[in-house]
Amino acid sequence: MQYVIMDLEWNNTYAKKTSGFINEIIEIGAVKTDEKLNTIDTFSCIVRSQIGRKLRGSVKKLTNLTNDDISSGVPFAKAFSIFRKWMGEEETVIMTWGDSDIRVLIENYSYFAGINSVPFLEKYCDLQRYYQRVKQRRADQQAGLITAAQEVGIDPELYTHHRALGDSLLTTDIFELIYDENVLRKEIVTCDEEYYARLLFKAKVLKNIDNPMIDKKRLEHYCDACGKQCELVTPWKFSCQYFRAVFHCDSCDTTYAVKVRFKKLYDRVDYKKVVTVVTPESEEEEDDDE
Repeated sequence: MQYVIMDLEWNNTYAKKTSGFINEIIEIGAVKTDEKLNTIDTFSCIVRSQIGRKLRGSVKKLTNLTNDDISSGVPFAKAFSIFRKWMGEEETVIMTWGDSDIRVLIENYSYFAGINSVPFLEKYCDLQRYYQRVKQRRADQQAGLITAAQEVGIDPELYTHHRALGDSLLTTDIFELIYDENVLRKEIVTCDEEYYARLLFKAKVLKNIDNPMIDKKRLEHYCDACGKQCELVTPWKFSCQYFRAVFHCDSCDTTYAVKVRFKKLYDRVDYKKVVTVVTPESEEEEDDDE
């Protein structure tokens, strides 16, 4: 078993072939380690741009790459052929910080090769998610690469930022410092059909209150003070991804503004509820806004 910690840089550009924008990969960087996290080798390759001939200004500024760099790089198919040979035949877990690089990789394979999967991706670990698990942080407390480095005591300024190899090296060093075999074992996934289905599934907010996937019990509200069921004062209205309504507790004479969001994920409906107490001051502010 070996680990390949990979990072990609890409340029968002318009593709006439699909009449839409695509994140075209312009650089590959990776570190290969053994099971004990000893570095075996590194990989770096600039990928020739075949869709967009010019880099966006923001990409130039972040990466310090030039239009000449991407025009003289290695074409996509050859670049990843070289990368696959570099990986070798040993069982490999591909790792990236967050799954954005994997999504972009799939997008590029779809565009250039007509397939919606990555040929060399058999086992995968999202190191950003792994970091959250090790640090016992909530899913909504995601740490960026630089923040994570600072949190574990690494000076990110010692690495080349926003270059594929530099970010791969930094990710590898963070991984070494937070290595936990038990957590890692749970975070490594097999990249089968279900993996791709989950990854590519597009979550959507449910807008129809009569949708059978919406749990009507979630649309009830109980007083935060006395625990009694509140009375619905206004009908539910959908606005800005949330169903919104006003409730009143007769026992406490308290009015609540309640908003509830239902989002359909691959295998479940995610539920989020936000409650605020309505005061005379907040009502005045709302009137002023109108």
